Amino acid sequence: MTPHHFLTLLDLSSAELEQLLRRAIDLKTMHRLGEQYTPLRQRTMAMIFEKSSTRTRVSFEVGMSQLGGSSLFLSPRDTHLGRGEPIADTARVMSRMVDVIVIRANEHDMVARFAEHSLVPVINALTDRHHPCQLLADIQTYIEARGSIRGRTAAWIGDGNNVCHSWINAAKRFGFHLNIATPAGYQPSAEVLEASGDCVTLIRDPQEAARGADIVITDTWASMGQEDEKAQRLKDFSGYMVDRRLMQLAHKDALFMHCLPAYRGYEVEAAVIDGPQSVVWDEAENRLHAQKALLEYLLVPAGTGSQP
Repeated sequence: MTPHHFLTLLDLSSAELEQLLRRAIDLKTMHRLGEQYTPLRQRTMAMIFEKSSTRTRVSFEVGMSQLGGSSLFLSPRDTHLGRGEPIADTARVMSRMVDVIVIRANEHDMVARFAEHSLVPVINALTDRHHPCQLLADIQTYIEARGSIRGRTAAWIGDGNNVCHSWINAAKRFGFHLNIATPAGYQPSAEVLEASGDCVTLIRDPQEAARGADIVITDTWASMGQEDEKAQRLKDFSGYMVDRRLMQLAHKDALFMHCLPAYRGYEVEAAVIDGPQSVVWDEAENRLHAQKALLEYLLVPAGTGSQP
């Protein structure tokens, strides 16, 4: 049987994603009540990380442990990937030994090639193209705070990067509209936009994008691997900080989101990220619960482990 991979949000249907997030909220409640639920006993998760990580690594390792399974972490020093062995060979070998493989890679094509040859589910834990696990946590956070996101408006302010691409996919799957405000030359991928249908509007002016929005989202202006571009990016993104004045243009109950790490005084004003509209700490925590629901979905046959 072909394994079910999770490389982008589009790998699951709208109904599957909505059910997964309902389950994430259930698992969060169970955890807070101290209920033990360990359907992944004797299961092993391998994590291959080409990039450093805080929230992603901790949330996956802790989540697998809470579900009763074990995990092993592999940095670039620990495998033959990139040092002569074809990706397909590594995938064939590892997938005969573990039950699920989580990959954080420099290039999305690497994860896609790995999944093509893997016998077990592969989860994209971040690539240069997408960050779907972050969006599971983000949408869960919105649902917990405001209810259904369907029909709402989100405003992305900043770089049209991998997280932005996953927000585009989320707009398509969850039925909301996404305004994207980027400086010239930093717009999201045309290919990703083409697949979004009419749920995305590109806007140059961040104030116009934020006006009336139910969520305002941003991200760091210089991600990992872009350190050499930082000085130029700081100039190009001048005027794209999410500050109190920008938030005042959004809906009065609008939430502020950021996937972290955040740089106060650059992409976001401290008064916003540390203020009452910010849900960034809930987002970070929900990485744990959303990913537990994802692991359960991929590894527990339907009807055999969906309840404690």
